[in-house]
Amino acid sequence: MEGEKKYITREELRLHNKPGDLWVSIQGKIYDVSEWANRHPGGVLPLLTLAGQDITDAFIAYHPGSAWKYLSDLFTGFHLQDFEVSDVSKDYRRLASEFSRLGLFDQKGHGVMFSFTILAALLAVCVYGVLKVESAWVHLACAVLLGLIWVQVTYVGHDAGHYEVMSSKGFNKLAQLVAGNCTTGISIAWWKWTHNAHHLACNSLDHDPDLQHIPVFAVSSRLFESLTSNFYGRKMNFDWLARLLVSCQHWTFYPVMCFGRINLFLQTFLLLFSKRPVPDRALNILGILVFWTWYPLLVSCLPSWPERIMFVGVSIAVTSIQHVQFCLNHFSANVYIGAPKGNDWFQNQTNGTIDISCPRWMDWFHGGLQFQLEHHLFPRLPRCQLRKIAPLARDLCKKHNLQYRNPTFWEANMWTLRTLRTAALQARDLTNPVPKNLVWEAVNTHG
Repeated sequence: MEGEKKYITREELRLHNKPGDLWVSIQGKIYDVSEWANRHPGGVLPLLTLAGQDITDAFIAYHPGSAWKYLSDLFTGFHLQDFEVSDVSKDYRRLASEFSRLGLFDQKGHGVMFSFTILAALLAVCVYGVLKVESAWVHLACAVLLGLIWVQVTYVGHDAGHYEVMSSKGFNKLAQLVAGNCTTGISIAWWKWTHNAHHLACNSLDHDPDLQHIPVFAVSSRLFESLTSNFYGRKMNFDWLARLLVSCQHWTFYPVMCFGRINLFLQTFLLLFSKRPVPDRALNILGILVFWTWYPLLVSCLPSWPERIMFVGVSIAVTSIQHVQFCLNHFSANVYIGAPKGNDWFQNQTNGTIDISCPRWMDWFHGGLQFQLEHHLFPRLPRCQLRKIAPLARDLCKKHNLQYRNPTFWEANMWTLRTLRTAALQARDLTNPVPKNLVWEAVNTHG
């Protein structure tokens, strides 16, 4: 009977948001995920971030229909008092349900084995060019080719990290390790750790690691307050070095991107050899050892040190294309401070993402991430479906008066540089930067 239900208020639910005491609401039912957190396939961080509130939309976004049956064992017997669903959430859930009914989450379209085969063939061409051809120009071309291979393999790894691209979970994990650790030198464990946080807290200055680049970059003057990173657990000090680097960041952006891959190598090592719990740590380390075996061996086969330095520098610099792409999707979008709110899921994603307009024949270049909003709304949706559902996402944004930004690649670069330049000019103000700049930003909000 309806009258026999036990209820708790939103304020009472909000108190259960600490390690060892994690409660969430899904469709008005209250679940205790405290014990489950350490076994959660997505890690404990998503539950720590969203605990103490209704997370229905986030749950729908990240879990297949088969996950619902596991909730009954976690049910506390309580329901959320005055539980309501916004019109935006109703429409979002209706879309997700329709996509599921049509089987779009299972229609992967692009053949992963085909992609791996093509990329393996290109890698063989690269190796052949290094080993069998003496021309320095050919070696230069091979370095460019290797960088492009890394970019495309990273997209395959990204796909494998979001949904099963193979026939089983075991083969899918193998695809992740081969694409990430073995081929590119970037740990899939590191990627999952940071990427889950990025999706959940999209463009939160203190929760989204993809915006925490102090002292090199700052997309907002609010970072001048030396915020504490909830993700890394440390203070992001805006000191004299940060002021110096940020003040010229619109000039250094592209040069820094040329060395962005080195930072990912470093982040991989810092995580795998840290005291943090890392799923499949041994497998990740083994995969990294594979990369740091074949890549140095390949470089050592070049005839001279100048060519070796050229090869390493060019292959790494070419991947800057991908690092720039990642920045274009978020740097000039709206930002905020604080943890995300589960019942504002759709709005959070529209505020923090930017699509890139491109013709269909260029989809391979962006790896599907030109549909950034669609990917954030439906992260389990295969990339081949994103163009198909983009008009529906755009119509939903228009219906609810939400932002839908879709600049060209050139325009997105200009937006990003303008955002960086705005923060750079504010960083140069040595008098009283924070109060003055926050007022300026309130009047001239970017995005």
